Amino acid sequence: MQITNRRIFLAFFTLVLVFPFFLEGSYALSIATFAGINSLIAIGLCILMGYAGQVSLGQAGFYGIGAYVSAILSINFGLPVVLSFFMAAAASAISAVVLAIPALRLKGHYLAVATLGFGEIIYVIINEWGPGGPSGFGDIPKFNLFGYVFNTPLSYYFLIWITLMLVMAFSINLINSRFGRALRSMHDSEIASNAMGVDVPTLKIKVFVLSAVYAAFGGAFYAHYVTFISPSSFSLFQSVLVLMMVVVGGITSLWGAIAGAIIITLLPEILREFKEYDILVYGLILISSLLFFNKGLVPIIIERLKKGYKGT
Repeated sequence: MQITNRRIFLAFFTLVLVFPFFLEGSYALSIATFAGINSLIAIGLCILMGYAGQVSLGQAGFYGIGAYVSAILSINFGLPVVLSFFMAAAASAISAVVLAIPALRLKGHYLAVATLGFGEIIYVIINEWGPGGPSGFGDIPKFNLFGYVFNTPLSYYFLIWITLMLVMAFSINLINSRFGRALRSMHDSEIASNAMGVDVPTLKIKVFVLSAVYAAFGGAFYAHYVTFISPSSFSLFQSVLVLMMVVVGGITSLWGAIAGAIIITLLPEILREFKEYDILVYGLILISSLLFFNKGLVPIIIERLKKGYKGT
């Protein structure tokens, strides 16, 4: 991890540790926890789209697989929650490979439509054949580790955000590694990457699986936090929300993915009075971001700070 990234990481990690002590009530902690879960999914999409250049509108599908598989394994088969987490991630990874092999031959809008179709297929499956059908099901056990049950908002907040920081550290190192450089070269030109010896098809599958695993972990965390899930939480709208998080925060910045996730998670609370027009508001925010802040908030802020620093 580079020195600058290390300093930012340590500062943010410190903020994460002290932040809950400035919040009042469990509801505020729950919002912060959901922001962490959404950040986990957004980081995966950021790597896939911002660094690898592969479009996906099917993250809600992997999110749903993670939630349903982990919940079903822990309830119906009595598996420890930690084991069900990794089994859910494995199921999502296998699904990603099955989707990636044919779909990643496509590009641009065609790839977006293919992944959108996958997300809708998963939604239909869990809606028609999932436990409880459209109504969903509950009594999902809380996350437990070495006998400790994370059954309070504060304990789950720390579980989510410490996990997110570990994932973030891994992602930063990955992006700065040879693998990350290969992703950026593929993003710029697949033909040039092939000429330089990069196995582009295999690389696409790997990064697609990585983003799916991140989404699956987010879904599993969500299921064991709320202890009740239904298909409505994993619809196309969720994929659009994750896309908004990445676009608003900065599609080429991992920190932007977290910033965008926090903003979009808080937005329903800010716009509670406009609940009837939430889809319209989200659409306006997405269009405005693409038109006026196409780099995303975090890259723009960093760029202006650098200009200000050079000007002094």
